[in-house]
This record gives sequence, structure tokens and C-alpha cells, in this order.
Amino acid sequence: MTAFLIENMAPIMFGALVVFLLLGYPVAFSLAANGLLFGLIGIELGLFGPNFLQAMPERVLGVMSNETLLAVPFFTFMGLILERSGMAEDLLDTIGQLFGRIRGGLGYAVVFVGALLAATTGVVAASVISMGLISLPIMLRYGYDRRVASGVIAASGTLAQIVPPSLVLIIMADQLGRSVGDMYEGAFLPGLMLAGLYAGYMFLVSTLFPKAAPGLPPEAIGFREESGRRGMTSLAILTLASAAFGYAVMRGSKTSGADFAVLTMFFAMLFAFAFAILDTIVARLFGLRVLSKIARQVVFVMVPPLALIFLVLGTIFIGVATPTEGGAMGAVGAVILALVKRRLDLGLVRQAVHATAKLSAFAIFILIGARVFSLTFYGVNGHLWVEHLLTSLPGGEVGFLIFVNLLVFVLAFFLDYFELAFIIIPLLAPVADKLGIDLVWFGVILAVNMQTSFMHPPFGFALFFLRSVAPKFSYKDRVTGLETAPITTGQIYWGAVPFVIIQLIGVALVILFPQLVMHYKGSAPAVDPKTIEIQIAPPDSPPALDLR
Repeated sequence: MTAFLIENMAPIMFGALVVFLLLGYPVAFSLAANGLLFGLIGIELGLFGPNFLQAMPERVLGVMSNETLLAVPFFTFMGLILERSGMAEDLLDTIGQLFGRIRGGLGYAVVFVGALLAATTGVVAASVISMGLISLPIMLRYGYDRRVASGVIAASGTLAQIVPPSLVLIIMADQLGRSVGDMYEGAFLPGLMLAGLYAGYMFLVSTLFPKAAPGLPPEAIGFREESGRRGMTSLAILTLASAAFGYAVMRGSKTSGADFAVLTMFFAMLFAFAFAILDTIVARLFGLRVLSKIARQVVFVMVPPLALIFLVLGTIFIGVATPTEGGAMGAVGAVILALVKRRLDLGLVRQAVHATAKLSAFAIFILIGARVFSLTFYGVNGHLWVEHLLTSLPGGEVGFLIFVNLLVFVLAFFLDYFELAFIIIPLLAPVADKLGIDLVWFGVILAVNMQTSFMHPPFGFALFFLRSVAPKFSYKDRVTGLETAPITTGQIYWGAVPFVIIQLIGVALVILFPQLVMHYKGSAPAVDPKTIEIQIAPPDSPPALDLR
């Protein structure tokens, strides 16, 4: 029996952790308790000495002094302030008006705003709840299928997990030992790709089933000119002119990939905002106006969050700021935006600080528990057991990626992204590195996969967030006065299924087209270590004297 325990301590320890988690014990305490329990058993069996566990305090202190993790509270605070400042409401109202006449227009608006909220808030709960409160009643009012409406809202909210500045990417970078900036750059295009796939699904639904995603009636469209026209021409011209200006400014630069996209967007946004301000001043002084009402509304509503995106991502991508510094600037920017909108008060700040402290403490406790677990797991040669298990899979690198993604997808039914990042990633990363897989690419693949943990039953948090704000009973619509049926939990679950499939397609595309992520290397300085010469003067050589 003793020989069996010694030979199989690693799988027994991992199995015991799974049992604790399935029994419902808190993840942080399950990890720590397993580490300590099997640490005592390992000492008793002679697998390692008691002094081995003396490394534990150093590991815990390493967690507390990790500067990278400081970005987590900054980005969380930024997202919560923005969510409560009314930015989501303004964006959804304006973009909904912009796309409203098109079939499926409200669905496109939700996807578009979901991507913007993801790039500014980075918090799934804030995005899903905001869009559920604001967009869902409008979509039900104008006849959207309940499964389509609930699915697109929940899925668009989960973009906050892959579009920078995502919290999960910070955790992944820490666990993989890679730069947060590289993770952000690598995830930028896959995040936009997922948003595009969601919009493509809305196009298919609105084309094949027009009644499931109708356009808004003319009377529901606002921001019209005095003549009754919508004024879309001036918006289109301003958009093209802004894009041309941004491209012209960046055309001669040596940047590429996400750097080029973010900086081009910044200069285009700067041009549009300056032109809109100038047009407003001229209209007030001389009564002459070039831009339509909808064009000015779109500019003044969209530019502030886009400016915040550049402030956070742009400074990180071009190397001006670290992710922690970018998060601090984003938090300050969010407070300034809330002040400008006159929605910042002591109660809002107190709520944001309280929620930020809870989430940060949650992440830190899990990480400390994971450090305790991993120390003992390493002591019983668990890393060698995992390595032999995964490197012996058929198919080499491809077989490893397929197996790992299937494993993460199944575990996501029961664990959320924090738990997956802290428990599974440290076990998989050394094997991936040994197989020659780029760890940033590997991390983005798993981040897209782990996004499904928010969407599929029974523990899909995005579905629970939407369920909390979706109508549970029939109600009278405040605009039409008609009785509106509630949304059932089954409709929310079935609405999520197509988007889970889309997310899996996204995983496959990132695996098949690595350049979606690997472009991050193009922004790194190309220096050949062999060309670097280090010259050290002999210790006995006196310093040269200048006798001139």
C-alpha cells in the first residue's frame, strides 16, 4: 500500500482536489488544504523532508509582492466606475439608433457596444447586466426572438474576457511567465474576430429568419434633421475622412498589427472629435452646421471611451507604460469621465472600491492556495507525471492542443476562468514550452476557450447575470402599453448554445491561423543576442588619464 501511494501520489493528489471542488468547498481553501494535507503525507512517506515546505512563506510573499497583479484592482475599479457612470446606456442608445432600421440592427449594436465595453471595462458582469437592463426590453418590445436576444447579450458581454484590458489575460500572463503587454497585443485581433463572428451570426439569423431579428419601425428612430432625414451621409463622410487622416498619419510608421490599429484609431478619433467641436462652435456663432445630429451624437458619445482605450492600450502597446501603470491611468480616466458626466458621487466610489476589494481578495486568495498546492505537487513529482502524460499523447503538438482544449472546455462546465487559470495553466505551460509552442499563442487559445465557461450551463455566469435582470413575469411595456411575456431560463440557455459553438470555432481559427496572435512579435525590437558585445576592463587596469 505504501509503495502504491508513493508511486501514485501525484494523480491521487489531483483527484482529491477534484473531489473537494465537486463537493462545493471554496477553491482557495481546497487548494491550500490539499497542499498542506498531502505535504504532511509526503513527509511521512519520505518523499521530501520537512524543510521542503519552508519555501512556502517565500511563495506567499512572492504573490503579495507581484507588481503585475496590481493591474487587476486598477482595471476592475475602472470598469465599475464606467459601468455606473452611464456610459453603457449612452452607447447602447446611440448605436441602437444608428443600426436600428437594419434587420438585426439592435443585435449588431449590442455586439458593437459589447466590444467597446470590453475594451473599457474588462468586467463581464458589468457588461452583461448593463446591456441586459438597457437593450433587452427594447429588443423584446420590437419583436426579437427571446433566444436570439438573450444569446447575443450574454455572448457580447463575455468579450470582456478576451478583448484587452481583460483580467484573465493578466492572470494568464502571470501564470505563463510572459509579458502582459504581449498577451494584450496577441489577444487584440482574436477578440475583434470573435466580435465579427457574433455579428456574422446576427446577419445569418436576420437573413434566414427575418421575424426573429426585425429592424426598428421609423417612429422609433430619433436624432432626425428638421427635414425628417436621418443625416447618415455626413456621418459616413466624417468616418471616411477620419479613417483617411488616421491612416495618412500612420502610413510612414514602422508599427504593425495591434499597435498600428490602436494608433490609427487614436488619430482618426482625434480628427473626428476636433471637427465635431469646430462644427458645434461655428453652428452656435454663425448658425452654419456641416454635421448632422446623429453624426455629432455618435462622435461625442463614442470618442470618450475610445480615448480611454488609447490611454490604456495605446500606452501599453507602444511601450510608454506598463500594464499596471496603464491600469492606473485608466482608473483616473474613468473617474474624470464620470466627473464630466456629473455622475460621480461618494456612494458610487464606495460601491466601486468595495467590489474591487472583493474581487482582488478573491483572486489573491486563490493564487495563494494555488501556490501552496503547486509546491507540494512539485514535491511529489506531479509536474513530471503531467509532463509524461501529455507528451505521450499521439499527434505531437496538434494532439496536445486538441486534448488540452477539450480538457479545458469540459472543466469550464464546473470551474470559472480564475480557477482554471490558477489550477490548470501552471500544469500545462511547462509541457507546452517543452513542445516548442509559443506560450503567448497558447495562452490566447486557452483564453478564448475559457470564455465558454461564462456561456454554457449549468454554471455559466453570464447566463446567471442575464437571468438576474431578465423579466421573470409578464409586464406591461412602458412605451407600447402591450403585455410582454417573460423570458424563461430555458430560452436563455438555448440562446447561448450557438454562441458557444461560435467560440469553439474561434478557438479552431486561432489554432489554424497562429498569425492572428503571433503578430505581437513584430513590434518587439529585433536584436540578435550574438551581435551584443560586453567589454569589461581588467580589474588591474588603471583608469585612463586625459593629460591634455
